[in-house]
Formats: sequence, structure tokens, C-alpha cells
Amino acid sequence: MSPSVLLIVPAALLLASAGGASSRAQTSETCLACHSDAPPLTRSAHKDLACVDCHAGLDPEKIPHATRIAPVDCMSCHSDAPAAHAFHPQMASANGTDGAPGVSCKGCHGTHEVTPLDAPGSRFARAALPASCGKCHEEIARHYLDSAHGKAMTQGVEVAPDCLACHKNPITRARNGGGTVEHKIAQEKVCLSCHLDDAAVRARMVPSAGFIAAYEASVHGAALQKGNAAAASCVDCHGSHDMKKGFDTSSRVSKAHIPETCGTCHAGIARRYDASVHARAVRNGNMSAPVCTDCHGEHNILKTHDPRAPVAAANLAVQVCSPCHSSVRLSEKYGIPADRLKSYQDSYHGLALQGGAVQVANCASCHGAHDILPASDPASTVNKANLQSTCGRCHPGANERFAVGAVHIVLDGGKEPLLYWIATLYISLIVTVVGSMLVHNAADFVRRSRRRLRARRSDEPEEPVGRGLYLRMTLAERLQHGTLLVSFTVLVVTGFMLHYPDAWWVATLRRL
Repeated sequence: MSPSVLLIVPAALLLASAGGASSRAQTSETCLACHSDAPPLTRSAHKDLACVDCHAGLDPEKIPHATRIAPVDCMSCHSDAPAAHAFHPQMASANGTDGAPGVSCKGCHGTHEVTPLDAPGSRFARAALPASCGKCHEEIARHYLDSAHGKAMTQGVEVAPDCLACHKNPITRARNGGGTVEHKIAQEKVCLSCHLDDAAVRARMVPSAGFIAAYEASVHGAALQKGNAAAASCVDCHGSHDMKKGFDTSSRVSKAHIPETCGTCHAGIARRYDASVHARAVRNGNMSAPVCTDCHGEHNILKTHDPRAPVAAANLAVQVCSPCHSSVRLSEKYGIPADRLKSYQDSYHGLALQGGAVQVANCASCHGAHDILPASDPASTVNKANLQSTCGRCHPGANERFAVGAVHIVLDGGKEPLLYWIATLYISLIVTVVGSMLVHNAADFVRRSRRRLRARRSDEPEEPVGRGLYLRMTLAERLQHGTLLVSFTVLVVTGFMLHYPDAWWVATLRRL
């Protein structure tokens, strides 16, 4: 009951005004003769109740009553209140008036001024909820109103969640009675109930349903379902009350903040990335440089050894590094070479990788993964001074000569004139020698065929064939020629297999 000044008046006057009657209505009139609570009561949801219906135990014959009276027990009528207000589990042990604000009924609903929930101006109307809950949760309410959810709610978006839309579900440790894993899974279900299951919400979002659902099959979602409490959930990345859209520069999942967000769990990797050339570019405002999600994905992050992962050894060069380092737009804008993927794919490493040998070096094998530095940096793994060590990881015994030649070689007359002309001469010789041999053999075959055809059609005698036996090569020479023929054929076949690993006949031979 709100504090009122107890007006001490003669008991006889009170009894006379009541006429000695003890009805509920007369009892309320008797109370209001001293307590000035009539205006709030006339607008209250309890306006049809008498004072003694709530303030039980008062004897109207004993006036004035005791200074301290028994607290109102709201649960005597509202026995289902704890279940309906499960977001405040402390209510189960409170009687409606005792306890801290927010734990008892009067802490939220008030005392005599209780208004119906659907009444105009109710403190629990949807638009008023942040202010009402914010009386106790001031900082949280401020974060919510600044969030994407809060802004949508204040703009009148019907599907935007308010406080109760989320907290009526068991999304806190105190509510669900479980550990961290249980309440994280509960939070995920609440998020997906709107962002995946509600068509009206999905219609307002840019990400597709498939993108949202991909989280459950990701390394994070799978780990959470297996009981790993440290696995990232929706709230860990996007925040809870302060959730903002990705294009908001203050959002946890905006590109500039992604390394910090991922670093809350992957601190060691974040430190290595922070020293890389990519991180420096992002800090300087270059949003073309990659962050964690550009390489690993967002909701669909998979383990590095999963063959479906973009960072798997077989996919890294084409799916992760190539989109930037083969981009004409980025190469022109930032002056980076655009031929790195092509030169890698034309090398032994690239060709072997295309042929299915994932043990060969890929981009990360040489340049590093998270701590990539330019070759001019003395700490870079591809700096000339460090190439012997870098190559030695796969090639034991590598010496300083590994750092002599160029690595990414493109047969271009302007960049590598010596190699270009040697390759051109080699191809010209092959075409000339092999082509001339084929032309010569074809011409000889045609000439012999014509001569035999003329001999059959006329009386022209065929040229005599010698009957003598001429030994052209010794046994050792024949063995040498046989060995040369077999080895050359094997080298030609395997060489073409390496250079054209996607050809249909290569795939057939590889399966054998």
C-alpha cells in the first residue's frame, strides 16, 4: 500500500459515518476516510475490490489500526503469477510485496495504481516495456533501445522483439536451471524461432534461410550440441541486448570488429592475425582486406580438415586466396600482382594439387595463414633470407640455392624473357621435329601405297625385295632402344597427366 498519512480522528466519528455496518463497501469507505488513495483506486484493475480483500486481517471495529500491518499476499489470488513471470524466478519465493523491486508484484505493477495490461497507457504495453523494465535494468534497456531490435520496435515494426518476446523463454541460467550449454542452446532456439521459423521476419532480412540454418551444421553449432560450453552461439557473436546489423560500424559483426569478436575465443590466432599485412590494412580503413569471415565463412564455418571447408588444403588457393589475388579490380587499385594463382597452378605444386595430391604446398604452406607478411618484411616466411627454412619444411636438406630463382613464374616475354624464349624454342622444336616426322612418314606411306596399287592394276612388276638378313642393331642396342621407348612413353603420358589433370583420360588412368 502506498504511504499515506494516517489521520487520527475520533473513533466515534468513524463509527457514526459507517453506521455500525461491516459490509465490504462500507469498510472501504471507512478506510478512505483516512487514506487518500481513492483516485488511483478508481483507475485500478482492482477497483471493484474492497480494501480488506487485499489487506486481510484488519478489524474495522479497531480503529485506528496498528502502525505496521501484514503485507498484501498477491499470490492468494494470482497463484499462477510465478509461472507467468518465469523471467523473474525469485517470485516463486516471494509473496507479492516482499523482496527487491522486480522480484515482487508491486515492484513492477505498483500497489493501488495497478492498471490492466491492455489498458491505454499501461506500463506493460509493448512500447512502454523498455522504460518499465529499465527502471531496474537501466543499462540493459539503453543497449536494447540502441540495438537493431529496439530501433525496429520503436519504429512500429510488428515482428520486432520486445523484452518479453525473448525473456518469456528460458534463456538465462537462473531460469532454465541448467548450465552454460543448456542456456546457450535455449538462446539459439529463441533466435532461430524468429530468424528461421518466422516468415514475416525472414522477409525483412537479407540473409537467406539457408544461411541462417547453416549455423547448426557448422563447427560451432555441432560443438555446442555435443556439450561444448565454449562453442560460439548467436549471442556470443551478435550480442544479446546490443545486437546490431552487420553494416552498422559499431556492430560486433561489422567487418572492422570481426577480428576482435572472434578473438574473444581464439585469442592466440587473433594476436597472430593482428600483426599481419591484412590486419594492418583493415586498421587503416581498407575494407577490401580480408578478416576472419572472408576466409573461414560466417555461419557455415567448418573445420580446416573438412574437405568442404574453403580453407581445406585442396580449396584454399582457388576459394580463399584467388578471389582477391586474381581480381583485376583489386590489382589495379592496390598494385598487387594478379597472376599469382595462374603461376601457382602452372607450377608443380599447383598441378599436383589439381591432380588430387593435397600434401603439396599451397598458399598457406609458404606465406602462412593468419600471420601473412609481405616478402619485403624480414619476418616474412617468404623473405629471401627465410626461404631455405620455409622450403625445408617439405624438402629436408634445402640449401640457400632454393632462394635463388623466382617462385611465381609466368612465361611472359616482358617479365621472364629467358624462360619465355627457351619455352618458345622448345615448343617450336617439338612442333617442327615431330611434325616433320609425321609429314615424312605420311608422305612415304602414300608413295608406297600408290606404287603397290599401280602394280596390282597393271602388268607393271613390283620392285624386287631383297631376301638377305641385315642385322641393324646388336642385342644391347635393341635393349637400349626398348628402354628408351618405354621410358619416353611413360614420361610423355605422366607429363601430360600432370599438365592437364582435369582431362577425362587422366582421371581414368588416375583411378587405375
